[in-house]
Amino acid sequence: MTKYPIFIASTRTGYSAHVPDLPGCIATGRTVAEVRKRMTKAIEMHLAAMREDGEHIPEPSRLELVEVA
Repeated sequence: MTKYPIFIASTRTGYSAHVPDLPGCIATGRTVAEVRKRMTKAIEMHLAAMREDGEHIPEPSRLELVEVA
């Protein structure tokens, strides 16, 4: 199973998410759980479309978290 890192941000109406490795792959939701569920579906659909179009599927980036004071 491939796992792509996603970024989730709060908005005025809920949350939005995007996948840096898959430009244009985004999702929104009222809760973090909802946006995660929608993002999973969005990634599946995005990758299916890329395969159908014969595009290169990028490997997921490595995610590192940095703690700052």
